[in-house]
Amino acid sequence: MSRIAVLGSGAWGTAIALSLHRRGGHEVTLWAHCDELAQQINDAGENTQFFPGFRLPAELQVTGDCAAAADAEIVVSVIPSGFLRAVLNRIGPHLHAGQIVLSATKGVEDVSFLRMTEVIADCLGGSASSVLQSRKPSVPQSLSPCPFPIGALSGPSFALEVAKGEPTALTVAYRERSVAARIQREFSSETLRLYTSTDVIGVELGGALKNVIAIAAGIAAGVGLGHNSTAALITRGIVEITRLAVACGARRETLAGLSGVGDLVLTCTGSLSRNRTVGEQLGQGRKLPEILESLGGQVAEGVLTTRAALGLARKHGVEMPITEQMELILNQGKHPREAIRELMLRPGKEEH
Repeated sequence: MSRIAVLGSGAWGTAIALSLHRRGGHEVTLWAHCDELAQQINDAGENTQFFPGFRLPAELQVTGDCAAAADAEIVVSVIPSGFLRAVLNRIGPHLHAGQIVLSATKGVEDVSFLRMTEVIADCLGGSASSVLQSRKPSVPQSLSPCPFPIGALSGPSFALEVAKGEPTALTVAYRERSVAARIQREFSSETLRLYTSTDVIGVELGGALKNVIAIAAGIAAGVGLGHNSTAALITRGIVEITRLAVACGARRETLAGLSGVGDLVLTCTGSLSRNRTVGEQLGQGRKLPEILESLGGQVAEGVLTTRAALGLARKHGVEMPITEQMELILNQGKHPREAIRELMLRPGKEEH
């Protein structure tokens, strides 16, 4: 039996906790960001704010106590990218060497352009028991040594379907093969199949950048375009994602797998995708603040990732025309049809 703490009681965090509990053989704790939310979930027997309709077993512990992470052998971070540093400032003093940290957040940090495992390493490098100071994210030349193995979990996975127990396949990546293999053993079940990888960069960037392309696919649907347009966006989108990921040190073949093409296709075409929904409503003429407010506290990571992805692309000298147009739509109010027109009128090129 392993003791596992899932940090983040949103839809994805709740679904992971439910999957781990259903598998059996674990003591699972779901951490909420405040005692009031944890108490609300415990009293209702379900996560009414972020994941209504799914009864939580009494054996699944829900708490707002940061110390709950101290007893865990495996700590799964499902904190939205914009809140990760603040949460680690609270949780960090309770973590210690010997634990395994797994990031299941699909995002890139704004300003620093760090992947989520890099943010974790940046915050927890050195002495994890010391109180971490709040600070603006930096762009370190090299991250401090971290006393934890830190990996990433990604792939085509709607939280609702994972919670229902519908068959799902994901990729888990650690630099240490043995750690990836352990997570594979601990998490795999008859409804969740995990493949291992040592390409943490590729797995993380595939999961993060696909959200940007999903917004574009939603915009295409929102303005009334057909399947041809969606297919073109998905195909050229994976080119952009792969181009940037490889420039950052990823392996090209990773982006042809579950955490690349697999997750991209799901998020660009599935009606459960929040990022696609944001794009669709933008295409229909709604304003971004109004759309985000309607999400009821849930996060569309692609909105934040778009700007960070462009910053990362400029740092590495990588061209990302779809992402550039998404940034103009999201943050400068460009009309979606004008953005599509400019994409279509770009100078002709060879495909490869």
